[in-house]
Amino acid sequence: MTSHALDGTGLTAIVTGASSGIGKEATRVLALRGVRVIMAVRNTKAGSAVKDAIVKEIPAAIVEVMELDLSSMASVRKFAAQYNATGLPLNILINNAGVMVSKFNLSKDDIELHFATNYLGHFLLTNLLLDVMKSTAAESNVEGRIVVVSSLGHRFVYKEGIQFDKINNRNFFLDLSNFRFKYGQSKLANILHAVELSRRLKEEGIPVIVNSVHPGSVVTDLLRNSSILSGIVNLIGKYFFKNVQQGAATTCYAALHPQVKGVSGEYFADCNLSQASPLANDAELAKKLWDFSLSLIAPPQVI
Repeated sequence: MTSHALDGTGLTAIVTGASSGIGKEATRVLALRGVRVIMAVRNTKAGSAVKDAIVKEIPAAIVEVMELDLSSMASVRKFAAQYNATGLPLNILINNAGVMVSKFNLSKDDIELHFATNYLGHFLLTNLLLDVMKSTAAESNVEGRIVVVSSLGHRFVYKEGIQFDKINNRNFFLDLSNFRFKYGQSKLANILHAVELSRRLKEEGIPVIVNSVHPGSVVTDLLRNSSILSGIVNLIGKYFFKNVQQGAATTCYAALHPQVKGVSGEYFADCNLSQASPLANDAELAKKLWDFSLSLIAPPQVI
């Protein structure tokens, strides 16, 4: 897909994980097409360097950097509060940031790191920004779009899909099982989130669409926490994997392309509708995950 067909003049977007990889390229493409982009990044120094490079390439670009650590619910709440306080509209939310680690880790909130960062942080962020997306869509008469970056990895999960009662269980036998199961579980959760949120917005008659995307196998720094896997991918990646521009294409397509107008609750790959796994289309599992997630993000009760 060429981005020349896209026009985002006057729109405002938030892109998580925008300082590298697909998020960085999506930010550049959206800025090129006239979108005001807020880069939500954990490392603001790296984010500012990316912003400077984009503005140097595209002098008319409007790009801002804000701090967001998706592994911390406190950071997510702070980011959302700061953004909502700006009074800016929000047309597009791209939930892109992600981690893949070869060793078991917990988040700042003591939740398995893949599930916390790749999924739950984005679930909370979306909930906290949804009101401004709804009001923006109503006031501008322009459809809002939420793009959830998932992965083919969503197919490599536990037989029940989401292990609700074992989210923090560690497999001591083989840490690399994190890739197949913990990472896959978080990517399945991404799609289920899009499916359930889409259903709810349709029921309310809200003109905000939600879709998930598989960017393809892309050489990015997602594997930065695993030196062995990162080394292997960098060695053979140019022969078998997409480059970052190709990988970001489906994300940008879902965020801006006119062909996606009115399409919601779907899964895209290679800039086309695709078929996710049966578990990813399980409406009851999606509802159960939604309720489970609400329980996890609920602020602690003060007695």
